[in-house]
Amino acid sequence: MTVIEPKIELHLHLEGAAPAAFIRQIAFEKRMNINGIFDDHGNYAYRDFWHFLEVYEVATSTLSRPEDYARLTRAVLQESAASGVVYCETFLSPDFCGGRDVGAWRDYLAAIHEAAAGAERDFGIVLRGIVTPIRHFGPEKARETALCAAETAGDFIVGFGLAGDEKKWQPIDFKWSFECAREAGLRLTCHAGEWGGPESVRAAWRDLGVERIGHGVRAIEDPRLVEDLAEAGVVLECCPGSNIALGIYPDWPAHPIARLRERGVRVTISTDDPPFFHTTMAREYAHLAEAFGWDDAVFLGIARTSAEAAFCDPDTRDKIMKKLEKADV
Repeated sequence: MTVIEPKIELHLHLEGAAPAAFIRQIAFEKRMNINGIFDDHGNYAYRDFWHFLEVYEVATSTLSRPEDYARLTRAVLQESAASGVVYCETFLSPDFCGGRDVGAWRDYLAAIHEAAAGAERDFGIVLRGIVTPIRHFGPEKARETALCAAETAGDFIVGFGLAGDEKKWQPIDFKWSFECAREAGLRLTCHAGEWGGPESVRAAWRDLGVERIGHGVRAIEDPRLVEDLAEAGVVLECCPGSNIALGIYPDWPAHPIARLRERGVRVTISTDDPPFFHTTMAREYAHLAEAFGWDDAVFLGIARTSAEAAFCDPDTRDKIMKKLEKADV
């Protein structure tokens, strides 16, 4: 079989998509010693999810200027386009881009947006941004991030989310930030059901009013929740390779994405932080095809679900849909 293109990705952390070689080069240019975050082969090295968060933040510390993010954006989108991705939504955090200062955030955002426009022209991939507070930084800093999001909501910044350590705080603690983003016209998603269990999915959905859940796969542990998600049409931004690399599931056949889909939940496919987990969108598709026997019709259906769930404007969605229609032959 052939694994169909084009692909659509809704759950990608921009800094987490930075190739290790890219981060090493930036660190070399700035004379920063971050060798402790790499293994003997030059790949990112971490022990578990919480150590992964620490390594992630060290790698991100090298990206201290808008031009760093411009270079990163182009490199990431070139990689994504090589896997057949035509539309991508990426998580962006003013915590890393300007320290939650609106003026500095605008400078970073302008650099990212300009690089994205160049990548669209050169590689045919469209990028949109989802502003994302870091959960373990706390609700007060999230409010500052939400204000940055509200000030820059528009054609490029289309969503608001929440990422980080699910063990810290509760979704309800971030309600003010989500209401601020909603009032600014942003669409809402939230990481849940990765480490927090099925109850974290229900809490994010109930307390924050999100229409998408980042990961969400542990909903499978609560049959009633699965029924409720399917009935409500809540979309899960599934990242199977990430879940397996971090040890939530032992292998691809054990991952619940197929069972969730069979029970009527709207699932999508993404890579999360691909170089950390040694994956790409092409590899995700290939592993899923092998594990579950999915054919091109299944993948095309999931791509349509992704396009329908994308936070972009209607005109952009129509263009994506036309690319999917051309693939349906």
